[in-house]
Amino acid sequence: MNGWLLAAGITALGVAAVHTVGGHRDVVRPLLACKLADEPRRVLHAVWHMVSVDLVLSGLALLYLSLTDGTPGASLVAWFVAVHFIAYAAAFLAITLSVGWPRPLLRLPQWILLLPVAALAAAGAA
Repeated sequence: MNGWLLAAGITALGVAAVHTVGGHRDVVRPLLACKLADEPRRVLHAVWHMVSVDLVLSGLALLYLSLTDGTPGASLVAWFVAVHFIAYAAAFLAITLSVGWPRPLLRLPQWILLLPVAALAAAGAA
């Protein structure tokens, strides 16, 4: 068993839970209630659900990889998940830092949840 990947999988599923519960309250409800045109509003709603699925599937993949440590290709898949969580974190950081908010790193703190998954998955992939 690969403990790093196990920790990454559990953390990713925790991130998925925070996304699902907190995101529904803080993002989805206000999005659906806003006066944005129907098509872009529904596209954003669908994208939110796509991210939910992606977070859950990534967590499950990492859990599976933790149990099948040494399987050919496991390291490549773990690196893929690590890089994709780094990319998610980078997107949040880039958007947050480009807006010009005071104390921007705490306005959209999602990157704080995403980076540990990336670090744990990378440690398990190495």
